[in-house]
Amino acid sequence: MTRQITGLHVLFGFVAAFGIIIAVNVALAVNAVKTFPGLEVRNSYVASQQFDAARAAQEALGWEVSAHEHDGELVLTFADAAGPVEPQIESAIFGRATSVRDDQVPEFIFDGTAFRAPVTAGAGNWNLRLEALAEDGTRFRQRIVVIVD
Repeated sequence: MTRQITGLHVLFGFVAAFGIIIAVNVALAVNAVKTFPGLEVRNSYVASQQFDAARAAQEALGWEVSAHEHDGELVLTFADAAGPVEPQIESAIFGRATSVRDDQVPEFIFDGTAFRAPVTAGAGNWNLRLEALAEDGTRFRQRIVVIVD
């Protein structure tokens, strides 16, 4: 005795297949919205009007900035032609490039040549999103890529 495929079997197959596709799409959309970190600026047009002036002022500082992680410590250095610089760090967020879930706010301490802060970082690509203020009042903003082995 062989079973025949009826219209009801075909209907259930289509409903199940499209149901899985729709469920996966909804799950991906919900996760994308939940992990979106938000807006960078409230009004991009106004921000663009000030961008060139801010960039020129930042470049005029002549700072070389670098960051690396070593044994659970994030080391951040600022230097100009005269040597190490100690700006006022206004904000720093150390996190993954793709998600805000692992974001940390490092508590930097200046040791005379570099800023140091304890962090928890697994292997991979991390970003340090930094805002600092120079002695002359110039605001310095930069995203520094930190590769952790």
